[in-house]
Amino acid sequence: MLLLERLGRPEGVEAPKPIFAERKNEVTEDEYQGIKLEIHRRIVDEMSAEQQELLTSAQQDSTTRQEVEDVITEYCNRVLAENPFAVPRGDRSSIVADVRDEMLGLGPIEPLLKDETITEIMINGPKHIFVERMGKLHLTPVQFHDDAHLMNIIERILAPIGRRIDESSPLVDARLDDGSRVNIIIPPLSLVGPCLTIRKFARNPLTVENLIGFGTLSESMAIFMRACVKARLNILVSGGTGSGKTTTLNVLSSFIPTDERIVTIEDAAELRLMQEHVVTLEARPANIEGSGEITIRDLVRNALRMRPDRIIVGEVRSGEALDMLQAMNTGHDGSLTTAHANSPRDVLSRLETMVLMSGMELPVRAIREQISSAIDLILHQSRIHDGSRRVTYITEVQNMEGNTIILQDIFRFEQTGIDEKGKVLGHFTSMGIKPKFMEKFKMQGITFPEDIFFADEEMIRNEGGDFK
Repeated sequence: MLLLERLGRPEGVEAPKPIFAERKNEVTEDEYQGIKLEIHRRIVDEMSAEQQELLTSAQQDSTTRQEVEDVITEYCNRVLAENPFAVPRGDRSSIVADVRDEMLGLGPIEPLLKDETITEIMINGPKHIFVERMGKLHLTPVQFHDDAHLMNIIERILAPIGRRIDESSPLVDARLDDGSRVNIIIPPLSLVGPCLTIRKFARNPLTVENLIGFGTLSESMAIFMRACVKARLNILVSGGTGSGKTTTLNVLSSFIPTDERIVTIEDAAELRLMQEHVVTLEARPANIEGSGEITIRDLVRNALRMRPDRIIVGEVRSGEALDMLQAMNTGHDGSLTTAHANSPRDVLSRLETMVLMSGMELPVRAIREQISSAIDLILHQSRIHDGSRRVTYITEVQNMEGNTIILQDIFRFEQTGIDEKGKVLGHFTSMGIKPKFMEKFKMQGITFPEDIFFADEEMIRNEGGDFK
């Protein structure tokens, strides 16, 4: 039996009445919403339990989803055809798409999720939805009908991953099927209604070539970072919110050899590694009774028992920093992580604070010695005024002198001005200093053109520098 027949009108259900009386003028916004809700209601009312189950399975099964999309489209067109003057022909395709998105997707924001030029979606209550394109914020005409409509979409996001949100637990981190990161906060904490922030990621993970093309880093910096990862240096990626830390961490992870066992640890799984031997661990919040929480710190400790060649922590925020440093200092070299900070020097202070949050009463000097011996390199990324992302520092963490950790910049981005279009002008430069960990390169058999520490980008290209 055809699916269209299976989703047809059950026996005893009357044919739908016209939604509106015939009219020739344009449909108002309230009427437009009314048409969509009425079509949605009729489709649901006329489905049997078996058909409703088919609709639910369409959320996960792309083949079934396409069939159900065709049925919904056919049904919408049939209902609208019964009201030839109620809806202008030019608006019918929009109504069909909206109903399809309401039943199978995330409602009004579904087109925004499919738009690959959008990197972030910010929903400030049902009527104010902003997006980020090319580093700039734009207010969209997209709106939800009301708070209840928005909460229905929130429940649709959380249900598949077993998370909950209500007045007793009014904020949550989640992720979409494609790995996009979602933060949700609702009243009473939010005074403007339910708020969502969706950090989107490209369908295909960005490569180092993409970052070079975007101007995030230079070719010589890419050559150097590839060598550092292969030489098993411990690398910390720092930067502010939205500076691209996770994207850069994903690119650095792509340099890890395919014959190594990698364990990734995140609050909400975002990293997409291409290697075959990857174990992905995700933290779990407490359940409704307040028990069952599994923290990043718990996962870091467990990862040490999983025979990892590399440990990648999506972000250190608290006491797990101590466990991460101890892992780096006890044979688990080649580890990667990120942290929020405004500069390479600032991230060291933040690490000290995070270690103290672990509950261990350690002297500050002991903490700094742990940091200086564990971290080999800091890659600091910034979001520039024009919205672009730049690796502004690649900094070596050297030894202790007195109570101070010595840092040495290897590469730096130097801003020279702003052009008439507001675009930041500048260039990447080498500081002309070889890092002290060059011996590790030799021990791992890693070779690369060492004159990148003294040459400009044009020279590297002419001499055939390779970052692939």
